[in-house]
Amino acid sequence: MSLDDAKKTWTVAEFKAEMEPMLSASDKKLVRWIFYIYDNRNLLGALRKKADAAFDDRGVYTAEEITEICHLLYTEDRVPPRIPTPDYVVSFVRNFYIRQEEADNQEMDGLLEDSLSALYYNEAKRCQNEFLSAWFELNLNIRNVMLSVNCRKYGLEKNDYIVGNNDMAEYLRQWGSRDLNFSDAPAYLQELLQITEEPDLLVRERKTDALRWQWLEDRTFYKTFDFESVIAYLLRLEILERWMALDKALGEKTFRRLVTDMKRESANTLEEFKENNK
Repeated sequence: MSLDDAKKTWTVAEFKAEMEPMLSASDKKLVRWIFYIYDNRNLLGALRKKADAAFDDRGVYTAEEITEICHLLYTEDRVPPRIPTPDYVVSFVRNFYIRQEEADNQEMDGLLEDSLSALYYNEAKRCQNEFLSAWFELNLNIRNVMLSVNCRKYGLEKNDYIVGNNDMAEYLRQWGSRDLNFSDAPAYLQELLQITEEPDLLVRERKTDALRWQWLEDRTFYKTFDFESVIAYLLRLEILERWMALDKALGEKTFRRLVTDMKRESANTLEEFKENNK
């Protein structure tokens, strides 16, 4: 696979179904952390009460389970005992209801998503696998950088949003109180900060995924048949599937805009014809 592939032969759901029967019980617990990312999107849709938010069935939870988790945390400040719920979900839902005024601001949607992702990656990086732990920490660092930039944009206190106590988090908390010294910063911080300056959102996302892709390549190049290579394949498949969905959505949006423009031009031409032939 390459990041520029325009054709996929396997979906994430198909790969998940093929892979799960072959995993040990301990490996299944590790892999669940990868699929929680889809639950995060479903959780945001449920909390925001977006009727048009499509439910992603690649996650761990059903729609009913997510609704029950949110309802009980809101009404009774507890989680359903029969549904194993990670701590980051509990923390985020509680904070969401506390900050409902902020959450109702549409401009804050991106900040909410970054905040949930940061909490998720901070807990996920404590999983019992060195490769996955490092992957989750990379993504935690990316989200914390994005959060820091957005907090500066919206005039918010970044220390209220930055998650974790690793080197990157501590470094970002000091950002603004002193000049950044890239010589003692994590290696990819400067690259990430340059990416955040990209005005085009899709280009910014593409560059961020290119950084992730290269990270996966570097750490599995010599691990052809290891568990890590299987997981890296899944993670790269996720990246490709997301971009193919984005490209399709963009294509449909562009097509609709072109049709609208053509109709408008046709209507204008017809009116001009009528005026000229009165």
